[in-house]
Amino acid sequence: MRAQILQRLASGEVLIADGATGTMLQAAGLPTGTPGEAWILERPEEIMRLHRAYVEAGSQIILTTTFGGTRARLKAAGLDVQAGEINRRAAELARQVAGDPSTGSGQGEVYVAGDIGPTGDMMVPLGPLTYEAAVELFAEQAQALAAGGVDCIYIETMSDLNEAKAAVEGVRQRCDLPVFCTFSFDAHGRTSMGVSPAQAARTMVALEVPAIGANCGHAPEEVLDILPQMREAAPDAYLIAKPNAGVPRMVKRQVVYDATPERMAELARRYVEMGACIVGVCCGSSPADIAAIAAALRIG
Repeated sequence: MRAQILQRLASGEVLIADGATGTMLQAAGLPTGTPGEAWILERPEEIMRLHRAYVEAGSQIILTTTFGGTRARLKAAGLDVQAGEINRRAAELARQVAGDPSTGSGQGEVYVAGDIGPTGDMMVPLGPLTYEAAVELFAEQAQALAAGGVDCIYIETMSDLNEAKAAVEGVRQRCDLPVFCTFSFDAHGRTSMGVSPAQAARTMVALEVPAIGANCGHAPEEVLDILPQMREAAPDAYLIAKPNAGVPRMVKRQVVYDATPERMAELARRYVEMGACIVGVCCGSSPADIAAIAAALRIG
């Protein structure tokens, strides 16, 4: 029997998460404008190939391809009626790559995190989405991910505290899995909705979320300022660092991220020195970044 993910974190072990999903699927042929969730049903072999590439590079946590998997976000692509099936199947595909949780079989001890991103709608009073409606959207997604066999629910790229709270509440209504939550901070050290790292940390700790941190955002170096603020506000929380692979810029009408795998590996070691126990990369990354991080952290 393998250890539960919270037991692994409590032991002091650092777990390596995965990297980008969207850009990697686009490189595999996903048409521009088509959500990655569409391939969960249409081309599941590509989803599994991506998961496998990250696991082979050293990822010990793989996120399901469901960042935009709420019914509200899938509606734009006409996939909202299949939201439950998409989320459940995404979890099953990742689970198949990770192996049987009861035996630890598969690619070592790999955990599957059910990925939940923002709904894409602004919440009241700035937009049409009520707190109660948001809770229900997240609850539906969490239930399907849990049914597919994930080890934890991983809420990410949050900027609105109320939406993050709604996500946590929704998850807790439908399953008893561990809930992680990360926020996206911009160049000013706050989310787009003005939330500071300390505010985010205190709010999540009050909701008994055990693992918190930063993902996406601006430059990965800025996480070096964010982690200490979160640590001070939440001394007992497990910290997560999963930034973009550098600062995005336009080159010949394409978004390019400027950090090399070597740079991300160097930063990963510094994140761990600051207390991060889950480290990965977000937009603009690839298995090469994860392999470099895995090698750096093994060296110590």
